[in-house]
Amino acid sequence: MSDFDYKQLDDVIHSRIRLAIMSILIGVEQADFVFLRNQVKATDGNLCIHLRKLEQAGYIFMEKRFENRKPVSSYQITDKGRKAFEIYLERLSKILKR
Repeated sequence: MSDFDYKQLDDVIHSRIRLAIMSILIGVEQADFVFLRNQVKATDGNLCIHLRKLEQAGYIFMEKRFENRKPVSSYQITDKGRKAFEIYLERLSKILKR
């Protein structure tokens, strides 16, 4: 990869909201939907779309459960997602250091 090959950045991660989600999940064991929504400051619908895209790529895993009869969705980064995020950061760093 050349020092300024921005096309090598992962399109799945390279979105402000998905990058924020991945940045949060890389540092925690898991996070529920409400926590992510509050941290990212996205609407429920917008957050759902971005979470689904990350899940479809295999970068995150979603678990649904019920607490006091209310559905709770929790998310965690997968090994594939962790590796993809590390590669993304390495490539972005190369671009910024050029």
